[in-house]
Amino acid sequence: MSRIHSLDPQAAQAGTAEIFAEIKQAFGMVPNLFRAYANHPPLLEANWFKVKKVIMEGVLTRKTKESIAVLVSKDNGCDYCVAAHEAALRSIGVSSEEIRAIETDLQQAEFSRKERALIAFARKANIAPLRIEDNEVKALRDLGADDAEIVEALGVMELFAGFNKFLDALRVEIDF
Repeated sequence: MSRIHSLDPQAAQAGTAEIFAEIKQAFGMVPNLFRAYANHPPLLEANWFKVKKVIMEGVLTRKTKESIAVLVSKDNGCDYCVAAHEAALRSIGVSSEEIRAIETDLQQAEFSRKERALIAFARKANIAPLRIEDNEVKALRDLGADDAEIVEALGVMELFAGFNKFLDALRVEIDF
């Protein structure tokens, strides 16, 4: 059971209601993550803005970003984000079989070598950021990744590492 109330979009204040309307348009619903953030509207606004900029913009594919979200969330033990981003992968046409491949053997999933390397790099940065070696960054560059792509992959990792901790600390109920 959630440790905090998730605000009902119907009862939201004016500024929050506008953000909820944007979220509903993007996802077809207002996930409990954002309902929980709405208890402090500036945090809701900041995190929704970050989702729009990190997940919905940039050069990495949505599939790559959603895969980073799933794997970082699995590594962090956040069932909410795993469920949410498995659903997001399905919504963009990724099969259940490929989602299993992403989660169990990334080498078998349908990604370019560069995408696989960026996903693995973001995952390592989540688990052991101080153990990243210069040669690992060079390997990304050798595969054609530029600084913007490397930072974008890390931005996705950072976003979900924070979401994972927030959701788990409050035990926000899974709604996917």
